[in-house]
Amino acid sequence: MPSKASIVMTYALLVFIWATTPLAIVWSVSDLYPLWALLFRFFIALPIILILLLTFRAKLPFDRLSIHSYIAGACSFIVAQIFVYLATPYLSSGIIALMFGLAPIIAGLIGHFAFSIHLHRLQWLGMLIAVSGLSIICLGGSNQNVHPTGIVLMLISVSIYCASIFWIKKVNAPLQPISQATGSILISCIFSLLMLPFIWQHAPDHLPHFKSLSGLLYSSIMASVFAMLCYFKLVKNVQATTMSLTTVLTPMIALFFGAFLNNEKLTVMIFMGALVLVFGLVVYFYRDLKAHDKFNKRISAKKQ
Repeated sequence: MPSKASIVMTYALLVFIWATTPLAIVWSVSDLYPLWALLFRFFIALPIILILLLTFRAKLPFDRLSIHSYIAGACSFIVAQIFVYLATPYLSSGIIALMFGLAPIIAGLIGHFAFSIHLHRLQWLGMLIAVSGLSIICLGGSNQNVHPTGIVLMLISVSIYCASIFWIKKVNAPLQPISQATGSILISCIFSLLMLPFIWQHAPDHLPHFKSLSGLLYSSIMASVFAMLCYFKLVKNVQATTMSLTTVLTPMIALFFGAFLNNEKLTVMIFMGALVLVFGLVVYFYRDLKAHDKFNKRISAKKQ
């Protein structure tokens, strides 16, 4: 079992990668057509993940159930990411991260209406507060930072991402995490090739500048490969509630990265809206956090 220090470092690294990935995406499209940047991202990530697959001596089965699971996973990779990349002209990197902070709430709604999962009153209140925060952001953002088109595209992206998670769980293929990720990236690459007839006219005719290349490499290597490895390591070793706190931490950190590294305007209204949205997430998770705290106290009492 990994040491506590190793777990803490992995958790911090995951939060850092997730907080900086939206900025890397925005940088990568600064000198590339968005969907070409997305295509390059997966084709750079594929050989790296294949090398890791061989290093860990993991299998990559191609039976019917496994392929079904890869396709389900690819929806959270390529399909959801298409809408993220299309949203980049309309939203700042901080707002993109903030929108992904809504993932647990959208997942809760999908679970409630599609799978009859019960939501507590406090969770509904948290959703209402988070949506209020998003409304404040929309009202307080300028056209360069917040645009309704970008908000809609991100809501579609996050909804597809959440639906993909439910789909993977329903398929329930007996796959190792790295096998699932490798297969999903492979399917994403195949899907990317199907986009070529529609984006060929936007093909790059020069080598992208350093900023765009660095964003592309970062999103390919750190976000598509290492963040996945950190995530699955933590899923096995920490409580689900602890994992969910990344949703609260990441958006606020991303806002500041965007402001300091990309000169993104952080108006008072946007900042206040972000605080309200994050507070809504805290309210949404409050019962889980309380239960987690009680569980830790019981464990401590038994050790004493």
